This record gives sequence, structure tokens and C-alpha cells, in this order.
Amino acid sequence: MVREPVRVVAVVDTPDRCGFAYGTLPGHPVSGEEAFIVHRSPDGTVALTIRSLTGAAPHGWWRPVFPVLLVAQQVFRRRYLRALLPGGGADVE
Repeated sequence: MVREPVRVVAVVDTPDRCGFAYGTLPGHPVSGEEAFIVHRSPDGTVALTIRSLTGAAPHGWWRPVFPVLLVAQQVFRRRYLRALLPGGGADVE
């Protein structure tokens, strides 16, 4: 099990946008902040914005494997985006 301590630093909750941003805490594999905001346009189109400011953790055994963590981050982002597709993206690879 990987510990990933974070704290929520912002919440967005409006009729057309919702989401949150978190900052990492000591012990997290990386250092930085990440935000996930879902937008709904007037025509009903839904979009997801993911913003991330990520760097290697300042200490710990995760630091040398930071490039691998960036690849894993991309894999998870694709999964998040697929989840917005009709049917949860089950037919998309």
C-alpha cells in the first residue's frame, strides 16, 4: 500500500464547474499540487481540466523513481478522461 498524504487546498462548486485541488504533504511520493475541475458548457458538453505542478519529493526513496511516477500519472489521467465518455469509456482503449 502506498501512502499519499494530501490536503485539499481549494474547492470549486458552481452550477457549471465543480472540483477540487490538493497539495501533497510530507511522505507523499511527489511534491506539488494537482487540480481536477469538471466543466459543463451551456450546450451540455462536459470537459475535465487537470492541472498539475509536480516535482520529485524532497526526501525519501521515491525521489529516484520520479520519472516512473510521471508515466504512472499519465496513465491515470487517461483513465480519468475515459471515465467521462458515455458508458464510462468501456469501449475505448
